[in-house]
Amino acid sequence: MKEIKELTAIIEKEGDGYVALCPELDVASEGDTIEEARANLIEALELFYETASTEEIKQRFHEEVLVTRVQVNI
Repeated sequence: MKEIKELTAIIEKEGDGYVALCPELDVASEGDTIEEARANLIEALELFYETASTEEIKQRFHEEVLVTRVQVNI
């Protein structure tokens, strides 16, 4: 039985498309739409978990990722 793991997805507009990043594992993907970028990121993450060794997963995984906004004087 497969485990379900909840990860962070940061999606941002880049040019004519979107880039999706999972900061916990530093895995990224892209797509023409937000939905496509998200789906492609999920596929990339599932592929990573299928092919990476336990050691590589441990090495790359960042347990605590905080996403917040900050204000800067410009």
